[in-house]
Amino acid sequence: MHVSEALRARQSTRAFLDRAVERARIERILDLARHAPSGVNIQPWEVAVVSGARKRELCDRIEARFRSGERGAPEYRYYPSQWQGVFRQRRKACGLQLYSALGIGRDDRQRQNEQWAANYRAFDAPVMLLFFMDSSLETGAYLDYGMFLQSLMLAALEEGLATCVQASLAEYPELVRAALGYPSEMRLIGGMALGYADSSAPVNGYRTPREAVDSFTRFFD
Repeated sequence: MHVSEALRARQSTRAFLDRAVERARIERILDLARHAPSGVNIQPWEVAVVSGARKRELCDRIEARFRSGERGAPEYRYYPSQWQGVFRQRRKACGLQLYSALGIGRDDRQRQNEQWAANYRAFDAPVMLLFFMDSSLETGAYLDYGMFLQSLMLAALEEGLATCVQASLAEYPELVRAALGYPSEMRLIGGMALGYADSSAPVNGYRTPREAVDSFTRFFD
């Protein structure tokens, strides 16, 4: 698969087949992603690969926290506290596409809540990747991590696997660290659902639009 094909084909997958992912396949995509660039070669990524009974137990605990009404407290701010302008419009359109694909009405709070809860199960994917970073690192390491995650998603696609990067999986960091034995200085920055896509699921049948190049680019000759 050419890089150009992979970039166009990659999408956020939210429904997966009940099919295990071979460990060797996971190791191959991680082996490719580790070649992602990072400032002064710090390679800030630390990855937990969680599957099987361990994944079910951890996801059950995270989902229970959510359902109890305890609001998640991620260790960094991913989204703005106040959405404005075009970013607010894009966010709203993205949510409408998702709920429309699932047949969830705008006022159907119960089904919206159930769909949000699926985030904490990594959409029932067979594998959940969790990403940690030493808390002593600064903002540049997040840029490095983004390049690592993109590399990981493209490598997964080449292996026939689907992904969905999830900031929601970083909302209960203390719970996750305790369950997996990570020390407090390791910051949980997010997660990723990984598995084989269920191509028949309506939620996987839509694509969010992207802006044209000339809308975000200026050339200076």
